Amino acid sequence: MDFGLAFSYVFQDKDWLRKVGIVALISLIPILGQLVLIGWSLNVTKRVIDRHPEPLPDVDFGGDLGRGFSAFVIGFVYSLPITLFALVFGILDSIVAGQSSSDAVRTMMAILSLCFGLFVFIYGIAMAIVLPAAYGNYVAKGSLGAGFALGEVFGLVRANIGAYLIVLLGTFVAGLIAPLGTILCIIGAILTYAYSVAVMGHLYGQAYNAATQNKAVLAG
Repeated sequence: MDFGLAFSYVFQDKDWLRKVGIVALISLIPILGQLVLIGWSLNVTKRVIDRHPEPLPDVDFGGDLGRGFSAFVIGFVYSLPITLFALVFGILDSIVAGQSSSDAVRTMMAILSLCFGLFVFIYGIAMAIVLPAAYGNYVAKGSLGAGFALGEVFGLVRANIGAYLIVLLGTFVAGLIAPLGTILCIIGAILTYAYSVAVMGHLYGQAYNAATQNKAVLAG
């Protein structure tokens, strides 16, 4: 993988400011705009997987919206374990809080709270590694079901865990870049946010290609 390329490829496109600027403005539309932005970044992923000479795409509102909604569904399903655990824990906590509880019960709830926090932390890291593989498999196959093909998704991660750890690092770095635009006020903020999403899309595509290449070598 070329970590630096994910951050520099945007500026190699002569129309980068127009492309990033348009999707940044669209992202200001409540809900729909965020879905379009996510779908646009996954279009970057698709173009990287296809080895397109110009990986930075123009906005395709309808297509990007569809990809963004699919990405939302994939992310929602993968996050269900945390949601369900939080719901159960919240119900238990409210029941205990509404009654006069003994020290033993309060201690038990404190232990459960610690365990739940640990679970969320570990599962969150796992999601940050697995979701890029699910998104890559989805756009590569062009099917929402491919995002839930756990054998294929986990197979990608196993084939090149290093690539997906690099994606995790890149996501962290991109998250640091996004707020820097506030220095240039609102316009700068939305531009740097769109840019950080474009970086992540490129990393997803690179990781998918690296994993599939490793799978091919191992299979051969």
